[in-house]
Amino acid sequence: MADRWARDLRRGRPVPESGLPWGRSARRPTASARGSRPRLPRPADPPDALLAVSRALFDAGDEDEILRLAMDHVPSVGPYRAEAGYLRVHGRLVPGPQAEPDHAPAVDRTVRELAGEDGPVDVPGRSWGRALALHGPGGLHGYLVVTSRSRPTHAQHFLLAMLVRLTAAALSVADARRRGQEDVLQLYQLRRERATLQQRLISLVVEAGYQRAVHEALAEGAASGGGERAIISALHALTGFPVLVEDPFGRLRSWTGPGRPDPYPDPNPARHEEMLQQAARRGGPVRIKDRLISVIRPHGEVLGTLALIDPRDDADDYTVFALEHAATSLALELSHVRRLAEVELRLHRELVDDLLAGTDEASAYARAEAFGHDLRRVQYVVVVRWRSQVSDEAFARTVGQSASAVGMPSLVTRRSDHVVLVTTGRPDDDALYEALARRTGTTDGTIGVSARCTTPDGIPGSYQEALRALEVRRRSRSRQGMTFFEDLGLYRILGPGNDYQELEGFVREWLGELIDYDGLHRAALVETLSRYFDCGGNYAETADSLTIHRSTLRYRLQRIREISGHDLTDVEDRLNLQVATRVWKIMLGGPG
Repeated sequence: MADRWARDLRRGRPVPESGLPWGRSARRPTASARGSRPRLPRPADPPDALLAVSRALFDAGDEDEILRLAMDHVPSVGPYRAEAGYLRVHGRLVPGPQAEPDHAPAVDRTVRELAGEDGPVDVPGRSWGRALALHGPGGLHGYLVVTSRSRPTHAQHFLLAMLVRLTAAALSVADARRRGQEDVLQLYQLRRERATLQQRLISLVVEAGYQRAVHEALAEGAASGGGERAIISALHALTGFPVLVEDPFGRLRSWTGPGRPDPYPDPNPARHEEMLQQAARRGGPVRIKDRLISVIRPHGEVLGTLALIDPRDDADDYTVFALEHAATSLALELSHVRRLAEVELRLHRELVDDLLAGTDEASAYARAEAFGHDLRRVQYVVVVRWRSQVSDEAFARTVGQSASAVGMPSLVTRRSDHVVLVTTGRPDDDALYEALARRTGTTDGTIGVSARCTTPDGIPGSYQEALRALEVRRRSRSRQGMTFFEDLGLYRILGPGNDYQELEGFVREWLGELIDYDGLHRAALVETLSRYFDCGGNYAETADSLTIHRSTLRYRLQRIREISGHDLTDVEDRLNLQVATRVWKIMLGGPG
């Protein structure tokens, strides 16, 4: 009878209003049938409550809420109390939040030992207790632990069983719903992944096609024999951006595309070096203002920079790829050009070495003509020493390029501590020095230039003259700069040796008392005497150059006669004093 009632309840048929199965009739027994016992107040009908619970259970959002609702409504189907609830999560039974903390360990241990079966549970103060398994099509969902102070009737037990079945069914539905949502989400993710992979495949096809076009365009440009110009023209055609190449010092080598500045701005050495360091740290193209720059750096040596003009930052990954590949092609091209230049420089050096040592004129003329250098014109020998630069191939090449840039076509060689040029035509004052200062980033250099030489057999002597001019300048107070042998005057007779003890002894002999007096009294008698000789003994010019009064000048000259013991009117004393002051000022560093 109870099973039939439960079946009718599941199918939605009318059921008796009371919780007891009265057979097929829904009528209650009359008072006479019940005897003379007084009628008790009727509690809320358990089936009605069970129907309400059923709707709530199946409307619940998740398993936790279903378990909580079931535990809250356990008392509505009989004299029960829900002691604990468990849900199976990832194969383990997890207690619900409404479990009684006092006996939770004992109940928890008993429930876990049941292994999915119903079983009795001992709870202090409760005469009856059961752990009821919540089974569904997918297996065990959890447990309800229910106790009662008295043993439930058959009808009460039946209603509790119905609540358990409804709870299990609701958990099965929630589990199926959750699994369905997970399946839908997984399907959505799979579709997104498929779309992403398809898009990536399309991108790879496009990228491969573009890369192939870049390779073909740059390879064709390099193979055409156009060199640097052909490569940057191909890059301009591929990207649409203006393209330029600068040398290692920031000067423009070539430009393709619109917008070329005229004139091109001179480089700032400090900023250019900072840019090179920044690009080296990045290891790839770097954006600096309106340019996307790639350093041409094969084997660690900077040969220049390749740049795209992109003021609106429109360059994409394809543009960057083309720039990097063009930089690689340009590095190969410039390395080849560099190797050719090194071979030519070596041949030049061999010719210059022979010229400096002395060689046959006919052979010298023929070899120089092969290099495009006219030895039949007036030649000058130039010696360059830079304190911060090692005299190696790279510095020799830098000196040769700087000489060409200032209009000095030259043959170049190097020695252990200096570079030697044989150049056509007299160099301009300080032009080569200033060009090298810009290229090297330092002014700590000295250059000596020989007198004119009209035949190859005079070049060895001109080399000695250039060395002498360099040594005089290096020993002077202002050691940095360019000195011409023709301008040495008296010092043309002084050798370029490194021992200056005789010169110092000569200066001490004629100026020693004056030097000591100046050092002791912080006077300027030696400088006054030197300026007096420089002005040809003219009192007015000497006083003006020293910014003193004529009477002061006369007083100083008188003190010079008294302290030194030399007569300025004596021709021999006057000459020796003049030479001594020149050596003191130029070769021995003046007051220092």
